[in-house]
Order: sequence, then C-alpha cells, then structure tokens
Amino acid sequence: MRRLLYFILVMLALAGVTSCKDEGPKDAAIAAHAAKGYYDQLLKGDYKAFVDGTYHPERIPDSYREQLETAAKMYMAQQQDEHRGIKSVKVQGCDADTAAHVANAYLILSYGDSTQERICVPMVESKGTWYLR
Repeated sequence: MRRLLYFILVMLALAGVTSCKDEGPKDAAIAAHAAKGYYDQLLKGDYKAFVDGTYHPERIPDSYREQLETAAKMYMAQQQDEHRGIKSVKVQGCDADTAAHVANAYLILSYGDSTQERICVPMVESKGTWYLR
C-alpha cells in the first residue's frame, strides 16, 4: 500500500512538472518578444511607447511620465556618445516564472562601434500583457 501511495505521488509530481514546462517556454518567448518590442520603440525614438511599456499599477502623473520619457531620451543620447548609438536589439533568451507572473528577458544590444552588450530586462505580466518592470 505504501509503495502504491509513493508511486501515485511521484506520478502526480511528474505530471505537474511537465505541465509547467509546456507553459513556461511559451510565456518566456512572449515576455522576451515584448521586451525586444519595447527596446525597438526606444531605438525608433518613440519614448512615449517605451514608457507606456513600463509597469505602473496605477495611473502616473503627467509630470512623472515626462521625467521618464526624458530619462529614456538621455539614455539614448548617452549610448550615442559612448558607443555611436544602439543599432539593433536581439533576444538571447528568457527565464519566466509563470506562477509569479515575472520573467527576466536577456537581450543583446549591438552598438555602432561594433561592440555588444547582454542586458537582463525584468518583466512582469499584468492582465495578460508583459511589461518592463
């Protein structure tokens, strides 16, 4: 009887692990694609869209939104000065915790001076949409 109970518990645990694996990569890919999309907006100079991609549980004041947009613009100016700008963004991978609705997207930034940098972009899912955290 004890062996049967042990066998059933092991099978249930394996079933739970395999069902999580099916969801995890799909959610991770969606989170990584969202992160890349937000950074693509940054590259285009659409700072409003980039700020719209950041997670704010409540509406933020217009003055704070302006500060965030200015900070994004300053970041891009700094990258232009230091590396001749960011030329492209590629997804390298993503780790998602679907139970906690969070992920870390890994992006490769390719600069105008032919260097590259790997960055980790924290993401959070809210109401079915992935946002920058």
